[in-house]
Order: sequence, then C-alpha cells, then structure tokens
Amino acid sequence: MTKLLENIYRAVNIGLVNELKMVADKMDIDIFEVIDAAATKPFGFTPYYPGPGLGGHCIPIDPFYLTWKAKKHGIHPRFIELAGEINASMSEWVVGKVSEALAKKGKDLPGAKVLILGVAYKKNIDDIRETPAFRIIKLLQEKKAKVDYHDPYVQNLHQTREYDFQMSSVDLSAKKLMEYDLVVLVTDHDTFDYDLIHKSAKCIVDTRGRYRHNKTVVKA
Repeated sequence: MTKLLENIYRAVNIGLVNELKMVADKMDIDIFEVIDAAATKPFGFTPYYPGPGLGGHCIPIDPFYLTWKAKKHGIHPRFIELAGEINASMSEWVVGKVSEALAKKGKDLPGAKVLILGVAYKKNIDDIRETPAFRIIKLLQEKKAKVDYHDPYVQNLHQTREYDFQMSSVDLSAKKLMEYDLVVLVTDHDTFDYDLIHKSAKCIVDTRGRYRHNKTVVKA
C-alpha cells in the first residue's frame, strides 16, 4: 500500500499538470513558466511536469491493481481512474498537435514523413515498458503517416504486449533530419544535439519543454 500511495501520488499530480497543460495551451500560457513560478512557494508545492503520457510499470499500471481490489471492497477510487484517463489521452493530444503543425505548413498528415525522437519511456535509459511513444507511433501510422524513430538507447524495437513494430533506429544527422516533414520530441535524452535538431528539422513538436523558450517550435 505504501508503494501504491507513492505511485498514485505521482500519477494524479502528473495527470493534473497534463490537464492544465491543455488548458494553458488554449489560453496561450506557458505551463512550464507557471509550474516554475508556483514552485517558488517555500512549502506545500512539489513541481510535476507534463509530457506525452506515462511509461514504465509503477505509474501507468500498478495503481490499477488497487482499483481492482478496492472495487471488491465496494469502493470506486475515482482519482486513480481519472488520472489514468487523462495521462493516457496525451498520445492523442500529441498527434493532434502534429496534424495542426503540418496543416500550418500546407501538409496533410497522411503521407507525411514523421520522425519520433526517443522511444524510451523516460530520458537516458533504454526501458520501453508502456512507453507513450508506441501509442503515438501507432496513431500516426493509422493516419497513414510514414514514421521512423531515432533513439540512441533503443536500436531495435521488439514485440511487446500491445505492439509489434518492425523498426530500427535511424541515424541522426542534419541531412537525415531534413528528409522529414516533422520531428516529434517524445523522450528528451540528454545526448541529443538539440541545436542540430532545431537548425535542421523543418518542423518540431516538443512534448517535453526542451524548446519551451523557442517560439518556432510547436509545444505539445
């Protein structure tokens, strides 16, 4: 129960900032600036940051063991389920942002070449368990986009419980980046050359806030 409380605490707070991210986006407010300002309070606030969805096992899966058990005791834990719904919906939000960004460039999503940057569920690791990148890739493919990925920690994708992508990581260079209509920063590995990506990519959708101060990058 102690582990579940810690996992659920993070899931609910991440769900909260993901929901507020969408609200702030519609109001043309920088959610990262808001969070950083709120974090200046000397007590009573812990900053959590939005993203493209949750991965791993602890946050997207383990809390639902408790919901299953709680229902057997006549309790319906709504916070857990609502946070799960919001966090799971981030993949659709990102793909919507990709479609909007392409449209502004006069390009349709069907047939567009899209590069996913990072498929591990968090930065600087090779763990792909429940990664939101897979859901984003699947949604893009369903919309007939041509999708590749680059991840220095994940050279090949193997079959998972839900997905079976026959894909390998492409090399990242200025020439390669220019081949794509759009790149999506899903996992913000520290090893990425962010200056190279920004200079070479035709369009960037940033789900992690790495380019939060750059007005030419689409925030998702």
